[in-house]
Amino acid sequence: MRRPIRPSDPARPSDPTRPTDPARHSDPAWACDPYSDALRAGRGPLFLRRGDGWMLPLEVERWCARADEVDLQVLERCEGAVLDVGCGPGRLVAELAARGRPVLGVDVSRAAVARTRRLGGQALTRSVFEPLPGEGRWDTALLLDGNLGIGGDPAALLRRLAQLLCSGGLLIAETVPMDVDERAEVRLVSSAGPDVGAEAAFPWARLGTPALLRHARRLGWRAADQWTAGGRSFVALRARSTSSSAEPPNSRAVISSQRPRKPLADIPVADA
Repeated sequence: MRRPIRPSDPARPSDPTRPTDPARHSDPAWACDPYSDALRAGRGPLFLRRGDGWMLPLEVERWCARADEVDLQVLERCEGAVLDVGCGPGRLVAELAARGRPVLGVDVSRAAVARTRRLGGQALTRSVFEPLPGEGRWDTALLLDGNLGIGGDPAALLRRLAQLLCSGGLLIAETVPMDVDERAEVRLVSSAGPDVGAEAAFPWARLGTPALLRHARRLGWRAADQWTAGGRSFVALRARSTSSSAEPPNSRAVISSQRPRKPLADIPVADA
């Protein structure tokens, strides 16, 4: 039997030069942080904007509210210890924690992690591509609210999640409700006007269910289920039952949207 994962809370200070780090307000070059501002206010407007001007409105109000009926349906499918990748303001982490489930959120935004903790959840200010507690022992990983786009490279993200999950572990990902497979450089902006409230550009991806399944099959994931609810689309995948093809545990993807950072030591996980 695997040892249970009980996420501890030894968050380490993150590099203040990271694009989504509120501490950068002391640096005029990084004075704008529309994401943190939106989370603190609990509302938008907030958009992802491509270089060609196309904009995607982000659902800040929903993210900052309690888990809704669609969220609860997703959480009912979770197994064992849950890792919420890109946990945002923490509604899912808080809901699972309130149910007594072992759960940890990770997010590169200090404001998001702070809000998650205020709701009673445990979270780390950390990229999914950095060392995380309990690697190879998580039963379920969540990629909701567009987080399938993290890093702009779905294959790299799926490989990383295979390292984090236990053999046969469950990944629940939210997809775009259309057949799309897109990579783009985007900015977070708080206004439809040009260069108003804009962060530095970073790589992002948008995948519909068919595209996610294509990527997943090539990497050895098994499709377990797919469904729609409340206008949202989801896919459940099972990690391969052997890690023989996985990359070495200490290998790390490079996210071009982040400035170079000093390596972080892994965080120990308390065992029962």
